[in-house]
Amino acid sequence: MEGRRRRLRSAWELLPEAEPHLAEWAAYFATTADKRAAAEAGMVRRISAADADEILAEAETFVSAVEDILGVPGQPQLPVNVPLAG
Repeated sequence: MEGRRRRLRSAWELLPEAEPHLAEWAAYFATTADKRAAAEAGMVRRISAADADEILAEAETFVSAVEDILGVPGQPQLPVNVPLAG
């Protein structure tokens, strides 16, 4: 097997192995990864406002679930509509 490289696996593929309780979240975010990447790249026409709102809401719920599993207190949500300086 020398010289063969393992296929890189995303965090969403690895997460269910590390924490089975988060398997459904991993599946959800794996399916939305293309939309997230498009939004991050500024390709705003590839993702609707409704899709972005849904993914953001699910991400906030996911963070809360992880905080619960880890037993850490939740962090206050940062404001989204903060005007930039300048």
